Amino acid sequence: MKKINLAAILVVLSAFTGIVSAEMAFQSNQDVQGAWKLEYTKKTVSSTEKIAREDSWAFSGDKVTITHIPREGIYYDQTPVSYLIEDGKLKISLLGRSDKYDTFSLVERDDKSMTLKGKYGDIYHFIKK
Repeated sequence: MKKINLAAILVVLSAFTGIVSAEMAFQSNQDVQGAWKLEYTKKTVSSTEKIAREDSWAFSGDKVTITHIPREGIYYDQTPVSYLIEDGKLKISLLGRSDKYDTFSLVERDDKSMTLKGKYGDIYHFIKK
């Protein structure tokens, strides 16, 4: 009887975990086209500490340009790099390494905002410019 109860509990927990970690999928490049302001980042979904950001990400065609990136009290702009949507995820090539990518999952998106999750769990919240 204890084994049946334990099995039932594990089934319920695994079903709940699947719901909590469910993410949306990108369908095409059109899902990210346009200019987005990175409003804040967080270390995890459940983290309450938001780190204010000022970067702008502009997606045009198959290139993304990230501008106004803060570093040591100044700002810089990154040269455009390619990106693609593959297996429902956003992949942005690393600067100088077109064969390596930063990968982002779509957490939520509407007409005015978008939230992405990096491969290490960091959260990126954007608003449409």
